Amino acid sequence: MTHEAAGVPTTRNDDDRQDNDRQHGRHARHEEQTEEQGQPAGAGSGAGAVGGAPDGAAADAAGEAVAGDGDGRTGDGAADGGTGDTAAGERPEARLARAVRVAEQALIEFEIAVETFRVEVENFSRLHHQKLGPMYTRLDELDAQIAEARAARTGDPEDIRKAQEARAVVMPMPGVDELFHDWIDSDGLSPEAAAMLTEQPVRPPKRVRPTEEARRLYRDLARKAHPDLAQDEAERSRRDEFIARVNAAYGLGDEALLMELAQEWEAGPAMPEPELGESEELYARLNWLTQRKDLLTVLARELEESAIGAMLRMAPDDPDRLLDEIAEQLLGEVAQREDELAGLVQ
Repeated sequence: MTHEAAGVPTTRNDDDRQDNDRQHGRHARHEEQTEEQGQPAGAGSGAGAVGGAPDGAAADAAGEAVAGDGDGRTGDGAADGGTGDTAAGERPEARLARAVRVAEQALIEFEIAVETFRVEVENFSRLHHQKLGPMYTRLDELDAQIAEARAARTGDPEDIRKAQEARAVVMPMPGVDELFHDWIDSDGLSPEAAAMLTEQPVRPPKRVRPTEEARRLYRDLARKAHPDLAQDEAERSRRDEFIARVNAAYGLGDEALLMELAQEWEAGPAMPEPELGESEELYARLNWLTQRKDLLTVLARELEESAIGAMLRMAPDDPDRLLDEIAEQLLGEVAQREDELAGLVQ
């Protein structure tokens, strides 16, 4: 039995890029208009509010499963999977072992929920930048031209200052971090950078939320191959590598590849039922599960409170449609800016 924490699902910071920050700022007024008509579904409820967001019930279940009396020790209810009834003469170690298994399964379900929402956030961020980025750039350019035309007409120092600021937004001086942001993330080279360096075509996600079948396949694989179920370091490494491939396929919504991975896992070596050890080892495992659950809860909250997470709350049932709606609104704004500019330069 090992207690090393499998890496918390990593997040790419696409929504923290300077240009995306401006785009999210521009989009805030669309969000405000929507909220005036009614609070977005799930808003204010924390993790698990919407769509693929981590289910609050999953977090609660994970918390209850690993809850103890302060040092990782569980009560009878946890040991018996919540029933509170124990078999006559059952050893305390057996009850504790069952409690650990219940906690492990609850935590895996919570982690699956967090990971599926993380994929939606990441995909929305990429597609938002890919589809709407040129429109935001065009709006910034039109704003700069309008400000410059107004300054040229009035000669007012304040108008000149505003024109300079508007132009600086269009052509910012990138810092070192920004220059390398799209090339290296917390996992190393980003998929886009790796594809460029190996002369392979970049495969962007086709949609924000993978299909129901892709989600089903992913969840099934995550339950079966999760690294936390490994019994030794060699098995953990094998599972880590396999789950990384599963995560990549799910991020692209590639059902065919997920099916191939499911067949590959089924054809792999069968793993025996884990035999949990002595009481102290079991208590240590429960403490680790508690810490892991706390880390995932923080990650889930950060995802939901991010700019992209807030945008996803506006369309919990169909986030892809939201991109089309925003695009239509931006096209209208571009037309308005072009008319305003034409009036100033006549």
